[in-house]
Amino acid sequence: MPTKPVVRTAALRKPPVPDDAMWPRVTREVADDLAADAIARDRAGKPPYDEVARLREAGLPALLTPPALLGLGRGRTGPGLTLDPGGHDGHGGHGGADWRTAAAVIREIAAADGSIGELIARHYVLSWSGRFFGTPDDPAAGHEPAAVASSWLLGGSTDLPDPETGPGLTLSPAASGYLLNGRRTFAAGVTVADRLVVGATSTHTGELLIALVNPAHPGVLAGTDNDRLGQRLTGAGSVDFDNVPVGADHILGALPRDEHAVSAFTALAPLALRLVLSHVALGIAEGALAEARDVSRAVQPAPRSEAPDATTYAVRPSGDPYLLLAYGELATAAHTAAAVVERATDALEQGLLTGRDIGMDERAEIAVLVAAAEAVTSRSAVDITTRILELTEAATSSDGGAALDRFWRNARALTAQSSPTHRLRDIGDHYLNGTHPPFTARS
Repeated sequence: MPTKPVVRTAALRKPPVPDDAMWPRVTREVADDLAADAIARDRAGKPPYDEVARLREAGLPALLTPPALLGLGRGRTGPGLTLDPGGHDGHGGHGGADWRTAAAVIREIAAADGSIGELIARHYVLSWSGRFFGTPDDPAAGHEPAAVASSWLLGGSTDLPDPETGPGLTLSPAASGYLLNGRRTFAAGVTVADRLVVGATSTHTGELLIALVNPAHPGVLAGTDNDRLGQRLTGAGSVDFDNVPVGADHILGALPRDEHAVSAFTALAPLALRLVLSHVALGIAEGALAEARDVSRAVQPAPRSEAPDATTYAVRPSGDPYLLLAYGELATAAHTAAAVVERATDALEQGLLTGRDIGMDERAEIAVLVAAAEAVTSRSAVDITTRILELTEAATSSDGGAALDRFWRNARALTAQSSPTHRLRDIGDHYLNGTHPPFTARS
């Protein structure tokens, strides 16, 4: 089992309230549990039902939900749920943590299992869909109390469909609300989500509606992607929707037809997703570095040569100066990435605290910091997970040992979802010309 990662910066910069203080301990226990059988689960590649059960047992799906979240909705109640002033739901859950705490949870889980880190990261962003896309007079959608009470895990995506991949999903008006049709591929949660949060184009108005869908409906047919290079346990796959009814009360919000007309606050949604995935990448890098360190420490020293000019490191196997230099470079890269990600996390949380009063300039500054976090963590994760294979070559065979190749595969699969070149270009344009990054709801 891997020990605690080498690199770990302070995730909480304020005096913790009781729930905030609880989450590091709970997360550490879950991460240790996931790390214990990570190799076997990665090789099996089965849908992550058991892993989701572990998250749910620890209360992690409800971490970023009302009532205490950012001071909104304290004491709010809903069907089947009564919330006390302390933010507890009466069912053993503890919601109301902030985004810094959620980011720390994501990173810790990802260090043990990158797939499950991505699964919970996407869930946290989707759990805020009602706030990002809802109306100003009801920023917290009615689904949140039910989600907390039932400890739902959310899957899906609210991202705008790519025109090159087809029309995406559509919602047609019906007597009871809407009918959902179409096919969409999702990066996580297809097989294990309790509810899917999807973006679908209204055939009546052309706007993008954000809908909450029950995947148990017979009109929902999910197909898994079991042949992925990495991130095999996210529950990724494609879903077909065939005349699936969606009630009007299950529409969480909407985006105008012109994606550039969205509010600055709503445009934080894709930034939140990109940032939490950067935390996943950083967690994968930290987990890889920690396990590689343990392998290098355990290497037995070579027999001491009798030659007078022989160079040996018999006293300390890991005392090879070239090995020390390599680990120094990798640890520094991880520290650097952590610092950039932490700064972006602070900026995003401040923007979320500002709420709907946030302006375009503030959103642009957050976008630049998130882009920097993406670019740095993407390169660091791939570089670190590649170089540890060189440093621990004897322990990376596919039929035994530490199986450190899983970190490289996970890093590759995760970072392939975005292009650091595009992010760096946006940063350069902002720095050189003062141009705002694309103001869009597309991640």
